Amino acid sequence: RVRQSETYTPILMLTARAGEYDRVLGLDPGADDYLTKPFSVVELAARVKAILRRVQHLASRHADAAAPRLRILRRGDLELDVDRRVARRAGAPVELTPREFDLLAHLMMHPTAVFTRAQLLDRVWGTTHDAFEHTVNSHINRLRAKLEPEPDAPRYVVTVWGRGYRLGELDAPVARC
Repeated sequence: RVRQSETYTPILMLTARAGEYDRVLGLDPGADDYLTKPFSVVELAARVKAILRRVQHLASRHADAAAPRLRILRRGDLELDVDRRVARRAGAPVELTPREFDLLAHLMMHPTAVFTRAQLLDRVWGTTHDAFEHTVNSHINRLRAKLEPEPDAPRYVVTVWGRGYRLGELDAPVARC
């Protein structure tokens, strides 16, 4: 699953299994290196540095090719230009604070996922302090005020009671009562 992600994550396997077959089984699915126990901290540090050098080298080789690519997220009539940090709803610009933009972008990048307040704090704010969970509520409310035609009946950022928040099903037709 780690290898299916768009973001490359280096993997170093630390294990007591020292046989050739075990090493092959560890490296074939995608591990970058394989170190058996017991190992020295010096060797571990050297292997980590080597992996990081390879990752940095690959990133620098591919940076030029990836630079001109613009990332635009679309769901229903909502559009986010991630690189230019521009939000639009039904073609009209929506003025968002940097944190509101990051929050909406995170939800749009994971359109089917439900996130707790703590997960949003960790992934959008970079902190998990429980005392700040009300901050998520405040930002969600301000985001809804800017996005939702009817903030009391949210369609773009919805609450999953007892769980958290998720992006609404924006491609589905809007039900009117």
